[in-house]
Amino acid sequence: MTALDLSSPVAVVGTGTMGQGIAQVALVAGHPVRLYDAAPGRAREAAEAIGARLDRLVEKERLTAADRDAARDRLRPVDELTDLADCALVVEAVVERLDVKQDLFRALEDIVSDDCLLATNTSSLSVTAIGGALRVPGRFVGLHFFNPAPLLPLVEVVSGFATDVTYATRAFETARAWGKTPVACADTPGFIVNRIARPFYAEAFAVYESQGADPATIDAVLRESGGFRMGAFELTDLIGQDVNESVTHSVWQAFFHDVRFTPSLAQRRLVESGRLGRKTGHGWYDHGDGAERPEPHTAEPADPPAYVVAEGGLGPASDLLAMIREAGIEVREEDEDNGTRLVLPGGGQLVLADGQTSVEFRDVVYFDLALDYRKATRVALSHAQNTSPVTVAEATGLFQALGKKVSVIGDVPGMIVARTVARIIDLAHDAVAKGVATEDDIDTAMRLGVNYPLGPLEWSRRLGGGWACSLLDNLHECEPSGRYAPSLALYRHAYASDQREGTS
Repeated sequence: MTALDLSSPVAVVGTGTMGQGIAQVALVAGHPVRLYDAAPGRAREAAEAIGARLDRLVEKERLTAADRDAARDRLRPVDELTDLADCALVVEAVVERLDVKQDLFRALEDIVSDDCLLATNTSSLSVTAIGGALRVPGRFVGLHFFNPAPLLPLVEVVSGFATDVTYATRAFETARAWGKTPVACADTPGFIVNRIARPFYAEAFAVYESQGADPATIDAVLRESGGFRMGAFELTDLIGQDVNESVTHSVWQAFFHDVRFTPSLAQRRLVESGRLGRKTGHGWYDHGDGAERPEPHTAEPADPPAYVVAEGGLGPASDLLAMIREAGIEVREEDEDNGTRLVLPGGGQLVLADGQTSVEFRDVVYFDLALDYRKATRVALSHAQNTSPVTVAEATGLFQALGKKVSVIGDVPGMIVARTVARIIDLAHDAVAKGVATEDDIDTAMRLGVNYPLGPLEWSRRLGGGWACSLLDNLHECEPSGRYAPSLALYRHAYASDQREGTS
């Protein structure tokens, strides 16, 4: 099946923020659009709001006045579901309750034709369960837009257990014809984005709960070292702590309380206190008028070491060797099998985060993963209480000599960026292996849906096949709850990579 013809009417049921956004997308694409809401007068209010947004598009020269007028003529609020009888597509954007959605689609099925495409915009409920109430479940799909729908390009096209591939294809091609970037996804808790994104929040909260670092420092490291657009604390304040926790809880429950998706107790307490983020004026941060944003921990200046001894090529941090030389610091290289450390003049070691803790070794400082060490403006270090102050100072001075701000955090295994990226990579490999989506669609979804600097499979290839598996193995030894145990898919990927590279 190809995309719906532009002459085909599209209906949107539910006229809140998402419903209005989806209606605007279909309208601007060229379809006649019907708006329905169970609340009297709400559909007309929504039509007026959409018209006002079209006016703003004209003011910004993103839409011509003629196209706006034509779009307004195609937009019609209606008072009864029966007014949707001739629609070729109905998209539902009502409250996230399974019974409400099932009742709505049962009613629609008695009104529209049997080949009308029915779609839900749910972000947390099972597409299969909603469609299971239908007489013709094969024409039922998920069309998960991201807010704001007119601006964000991603649409997850979700096939339920009974969805017919021809209708999934029609939905996919229609989303593409509307100027969106669709990705195909099986019906799984959280779909692609909300499933694979959970560790971004969970690991930041875990570092905070373990007293490893404060929110401002964790956010700064995720942004300035990890390359993420926002840190986990500031992003959840923007989303709303109640909304973010609700999605986490929904995914956790849907996976039968899988420990990998366990919600954060610290976030639960925040929600219980009513500190929901920007919308209430306080979340992890104070958003009140005149409130000052807390500064991340930044180490005081320290002298750089005169030289470092490189044992091995530093793996994902190999760019550092050239940067150290460029800073005028001598690099003495020693061949070491699997070596990934720098030895400092005082005898201490500087090691890339590997999922172990400094307390396990004598005089070791760990440094965190960076998306790009040359572009990173901040690097995190961690060490045990008994680590030599000389080693900490030399490590700090080394990164400062490279032009980096340094944040020293507690002795947290896997640190901040490294553990977060490793877990995201693991969930992505697991999703591919279980047929949730293709590698390309997962990478596209995570870049467009949550603005990740790299898709997780792309990140996996850059870091090397065994990197994430090894780090998670070490984390699992430190915390054997199962949360960090590498998935079978990641283990197989790492083993296959080792075989290709001739190791065992």
